[in-house]
Amino acid sequence: MVKTPELFVDQGVVMRPATKAVLVAMFDAYQEDAEAAQTALPWLNPNDDVLRQLRDMLFDIESQDGLDRLHFWSVHLKSGGEFVGLVGLGDELQSLQADFNLGYWVRREHRRQKIATRCVDAIFDWLSQRQRTTTVEIAVHAHNDAGLATAGAICERWKGERLPEFIGIEFNERTVPHHLHLVNLGPEA
Repeated sequence: MVKTPELFVDQGVVMRPATKAVLVAMFDAYQEDAEAAQTALPWLNPNDDVLRQLRDMLFDIESQDGLDRLHFWSVHLKSGGEFVGLVGLGDELQSLQADFNLGYWVRREHRRQKIATRCVDAIFDWLSQRQRTTTVEIAVHAHNDAGLATAGAICERWKGERLPEFIGIEFNERTVPHHLHLVNLGPEA
């Protein structure tokens, strides 16, 4: 049993296991920038009840805590506790080698502060302490320059690699090309 821990990123940011307590803040963030939320959470159907979909996602996350199949954190400023975004290790994998896929979503006003990168470092530090090697994949849309730069920086810091070929990921009945990055963490990495 591996529960999702609270992770202290630095003096300004803390990551708490995601729970339904952040539902309203997540929905507010979605309404601020629905396009970015759709990129981060492509399964969201904007033509359906988004609040219900987010609630269902948080319910699924909470119900699986301890199973070590997914770990999601809500990101908050330490001063005041403001919801800044969501970072997670999911189980919808593209690579047979991967244990988790990495995803993140940062609210517009908090972007360009390296919050996602700092959170990923905290998660990867946690994963590196495991007894076995853990492989994390990062799938990035081929035209997402900011996402590709972030994934590249993560791979550089954590000795990961970007696979040379594109992979196709299905979104809304369309196949969308993505770059896949893999990072091995732990004792054998």
